Amino acid sequence: MSERGYASTLSHTKTAVCLVVVASAILISGCTLFSPVESDERVAVINKVPREIPLRQTHRATLLVLPPSINPVYDTIRMAYRTEPHQVGYYRHHQWGATPAQMLLPLLARTLEKTQYFDAVATPPYFGPHSHALQIEIVEFMQDFTATPATLHLLLRVQLIDGKSTRIIASRTISVYEPMLHVSPSAGVVAANDAAANALQETAQFVLEQMPQTAH
Repeated sequence: MSERGYASTLSHTKTAVCLVVVASAILISGCTLFSPVESDERVAVINKVPREIPLRQTHRATLLVLPPSINPVYDTIRMAYRTEPHQVGYYRHHQWGATPAQMLLPLLARTLEKTQYFDAVATPPYFGPHSHALQIEIVEFMQDFTATPATLHLLLRVQLIDGKSTRIIASRTISVYEPMLHVSPSAGVVAANDAAANALQETAQFVLEQMPQTAH
């Protein structure tokens, strides 16, 4: 082969290699662009409401669901657990998408709406007239690995308040222990959703027990 022919062949070979490299780069870039971004962090939410909600005849009543107060230990997006009595730890790579109080508020409102008892269920920033208000405190919300089996414990203190006098009509403590299928953060998330749904159902039942059963 002549020197000129060899140079031409070498030039074509380099061009082909460059095209392959460029095409590969485009494919890799495309995969990166359209594929989910990998991250060490796992973000979970509580979004489960009860399957069965007690129903009542609709009354001319407005319920204001106040933002839940919460034990400062759990007022965080960090996911809490216990491996020893009187101690609290937080996962490094697993967290909530919002604080437990922020996640629970819309679920409370939705659950109480579904009872059909109130002709309106409101949440702040509503400041209008209301016949009743519901105040909830999240006392405990953690994965407890000191129990056998491991358990998600959700403890609520619930108060129903008269909207005119601001007098506490009734109060109740709702404690839910939801077993975890295995010892892991993901199992804790599933148990937390189940515990929340059960606690919401109990809360709705508690509220309806305090309400007049005949319209007036």
